[in-house]
Amino acid sequence: MNKENLVVGLLAHVDAGKTTLAEGILYKAGNIRSMGRVDHGNAHLDTDGMEKDRGITIFAKQAGVTWKDRNITLLDTPGHVDFSAEMERTLQVLDAAVLIISAGDGISGHTKTLWRLLKTYDIPTFLFVNKMNLPGTDRDWLLTVLQRELSENVVAFDGEDRDKRNDSLAMCVSL
Repeated sequence: MNKENLVVGLLAHVDAGKTTLAEGILYKAGNIRSMGRVDHGNAHLDTDGMEKDRGITIFAKQAGVTWKDRNITLLDTPGHVDFSAEMERTLQVLDAAVLIISAGDGISGHTKTLWRLLKTYDIPTFLFVNKMNLPGTDRDWLLTVLQRELSENVVAFDGEDRDKRNDSLAMCVSL
């Protein structure tokens, strides 16, 4: 893996917020002047007419960002199970992945499938729990579920004291 050039895929089940996260990254990196939305038909990465009409990502799209002298190619992938083949073909080129999980939905069957694929392809994966601001979300419950259903090595990066987090990370040997 070239440390100056990384290919990072954004994966999730439909409506978890992949494209919104991609828009936020592109906006914060200064690549775009305003954030679009898939459901408004103005997302930077969802340019196909079918995507605009349906309000979902159908085709994997890429965008480049620079962070700390690293060139990162973001791949925004479809989340709808009907377009899984499009998502899966991107796995061959990934250096890392961000698996987005909607806090309100928890771990869907499709999320478990994505997790298994990422393990099969041996892709280092970060979990990004989105929509934590929705009513009824329970951080501790969700963390327990993630550790039980995906990996005991899931480590939260919010709120925990740094030493405890570092100790938890040191204990992680694999996915």
